[in-house]
Amino acid sequence: MEERSFSVLVIVHGRAGHLRALLAGVQRSAELPQEVVVVYMDEPDPEPLPCSVPLRIHHVASRPGEAGLPLARARNAAAAAAACPYLVFLDVDCIPAAPLFTAMVDAITGGDVLAMAEPRYLRAPLEPGSGRDDRALRAASVPHRARAQLDRNGSGLRHEMFWSLGFSIKAGLFARLGGFDEGFTGYGAEDTDFAFRARSAGVPMCFVPEALFHQHHGVHKPPLNHFEAIIANARRFHARWGTWPMEGWLGAFAGLGLLDWDPAGCRLEVLRSPEAKEIAAARSTDPY
Repeated sequence: MEERSFSVLVIVHGRAGHLRALLAGVQRSAELPQEVVVVYMDEPDPEPLPCSVPLRIHHVASRPGEAGLPLARARNAAAAAAACPYLVFLDVDCIPAAPLFTAMVDAITGGDVLAMAEPRYLRAPLEPGSGRDDRALRAASVPHRARAQLDRNGSGLRHEMFWSLGFSIKAGLFARLGGFDEGFTGYGAEDTDFAFRARSAGVPMCFVPEALFHQHHGVHKPPLNHFEAIIANARRFHARWGTWPMEGWLGAFAGLGLLDWDPAGCRLEVLRSPEAKEIAAARSTDPY
């Protein structure tokens, strides 16, 4: 089984409860990883983690001038620390279904491919001691409307659809693609940029129809709490690819009078930053 050995990679900041639930899901998986690599961002003294799978802990710190957490750099650090030929990236607020890892590794054992899991969103936070088997989690979750119609045969996934919350890739391919662009900091667009570079390299994407359960937490709709990072990352993405990422969010910002934005052109000007009361009003308890 050495040729199938895989590492699970997780980046985290201030999500200890979510991380414990993720690790519990890892430990009940039908096929266990050889290791879990956890990279903490700006969290030098995390609480100990109980896990029967070997854990490798690493740390990255934000640099002066970064607009948010160093997500791209943390994912690259996790990949660099991994010891296995196959990598499965999980966001810290996700719980893998029992068959997920087997399907994710199966998807990448042939030619070069970027494989993405099926995201399902829990409608409410997990109660302490509640059932966390796949059946209970599926009953308590909903698919994302933008992902509900993905090809159930696993092919034909457009690179624009890529989300980094749960994906698998060969370690060698990840290195050849250059990993995530660390010029993207904070929230937004670094995953779409990674997928576009895969597309430019001729690497197809596929959809793995096994579930990844996204744990419930509050969100902002639109994400005004990440306004500065989204604007900076959108400009970086457009300069490289000539198209705008995160169009729904940029359109919502423009609708609030925050931006002067031309979706078909190059103009993206900040008219004003969101006020604290606007950010608070955007808070939502929806699943996503």
